[in-house]
Amino acid sequence: MRSLLFVPGDSEKKLEKGFGAGADVVIVDLEDSVALGNKPEARDIAARFIAAHRHRTAAAIYVRVNDLSSGLTDDDLSALVPAKPDGIMLPKSNSGQDVQQLSAKLRVHEAESGMPDGVIRILPIITETAAGVLAAATYAKASARLVGITWGAEDLSAAIGARTARDGNGRYTDVFRFARTMTILAASAAEVAAIDTVFPGFRDMAAFEAECAEAELDGFTGKMAIHPAQVPIINAAFTPSTEAVQHSAAVVAAFEAAGNPGVVGIDGKMYDRPHLRLAERILARARAAGVLA
Repeated sequence: MRSLLFVPGDSEKKLEKGFGAGADVVIVDLEDSVALGNKPEARDIAARFIAAHRHRTAAAIYVRVNDLSSGLTDDDLSALVPAKPDGIMLPKSNSGQDVQQLSAKLRVHEAESGMPDGVIRILPIITETAAGVLAAATYAKASARLVGITWGAEDLSAAIGARTARDGNGRYTDVFRFARTMTILAASAAEVAAIDTVFPGFRDMAAFEAECAEAELDGFTGKMAIHPAQVPIINAAFTPSTEAVQHSAAVVAAFEAAGNPGVVGIDGKMYDRPHLRLAERILARARAAGVLA
């Protein structure tokens, strides 16, 4: 789950384009990109499109529903679960309890649609409210459906009254870097994917590439996109390099050859168990990306 592309749910043209962009996940959006009056039509368009394309695309299909406080979530689920999406993105999640509440709703809709219990995954956006940021630690045991954790800056900015999320150099200010950090830690504690937020300036590819590289360096394993042109850059940034794969394979092989001790030496350098765990994670990401059998 490297690239996750948002596509408005009320536009068949954009849905068609989005499904051909090469993203690992297509997020059919019923929330921010759809006006309130267009949401019923968007549900119908999205449901038909997902049902028709589920078996014609390699991408996983997720739906960003409206948040639990909106009064629209149940209608979203009633319309979209029968189309059998792979997952639901939950915006403005305030705690792990919100994930549990959504999971309970999904259990009912799955049963009504003849789907196995628990087959639909959940990806919450956990930093769009102040309460959500402060409750980041509550997701670790929230639900077996939890597949990843991501964050957002724009809604948090509005929630706390910040005039901007970035400084004059384009870097996040401290409060938003804190939210970003909490996302990485929450995902690690829950042992799920850490997904970086969107980069709104889709024409500034140099800055976008730099942000992708920084996110990967810090431990994110994927990033959300708002434009198809961002997808190949994300996929490249979050696919382990040939050098990283070879080195990781050498670390794993060295531990196995030595009988899995606490420490091994490779080319004059010492590697301990944390290095082994990191190497195993890199190899797992490489397999998921299809660059390692």
